[in-house]
Amino acid sequence: MSRPLAVVGTGTGVGKTVVTAGLTRLLREDGHEARAIKPAQTGHPPDDDAEFVAAACDDPEAATCPRFLEPALAPRVAADVADEDLAYEPIREACEREIEATPVPIVEGIGGLRVPLAGDKEVIDLVDDLDAAAIVVTRSGLGTLNHTALSIDALEDRGIDVRGVVVNEYAGETLAERTNPDELARMTGHAVETVPPLGDETATPQELAAGVCDALSPAFRDRLPVDD
Repeated sequence: MSRPLAVVGTGTGVGKTVVTAGLTRLLREDGHEARAIKPAQTGHPPDDDAEFVAAACDDPEAATCPRFLEPALAPRVAADVADEDLAYEPIREACEREIEATPVPIVEGIGGLRVPLAGDKEVIDLVDDLDAAAIVVTRSGLGTLNHTALSIDALEDRGIDVRGVVVNEYAGETLAERTNPDELARMTGHAVETVPPLGDETATPQELAAGVCDALSPAFRDRLPVDD
C-alpha cells in the first residue's frame, strides 16, 4: 500500500476535485489501483465529488465518500444547521479503512485546510492524522501568492510532506498569472505545475480529467507517493 496523497486547496472552488480526478485517472492508467476518498461531502445533492471522480475514471469503484450533508457549508457547520450528528473519529476511521483497502489512496480535502470538519477538528488535522503527503491546489490569479504560501506554512508546521503545487485554470492572460508560478516556487521551495482552463460547462468529467493528466509533467508524476 502506498502512503496516502491528500489533494488540498487554498479554499473552496480552486479545482481540488478535477485535480483529484486527473490524478486518480492518471495513476489508474499507469497500472496502479488508485482510489479517491472524499471524507465528507456537503452541498449534497447536487454536489458529489466522489461521483465526479468515478465518472472521470469510468469506474464506480474509483472513488468513495462515507458521509453526505445537504447544506453547502463547512461540514461541522452543515451538521449543526441540519441538526445531524457528525463526529471526527468516525470520519477518520472511515478514511483509514478505505486507505487500508486501497493500494494507492488519494484523499480529497474539503474547502481549505482550516475548514471546520467535526468537533474541534479541521481538515488539516485529518491530513496530519492520516500521515498523508500533500499536493496543494491553488488559483492562478492575483492573491494566490499569500493564500498558497500560508497554506504550505500550515502544512509544514505540522510536519506534513508537501509534494508540490498545482496552479489551476492557468491561462497566463495577466501579468500576475504569468509571474505567479515562478514566484510561488521561489517563496515555497516547491515545484509548481500549471493546469490550463479545460473547457466550458459542457465538458465531461472524462475530458476534464484527461486535460489534467496531459498538463502534469513526468517530473510531477515522479513526486507522487506511489509505493512510498
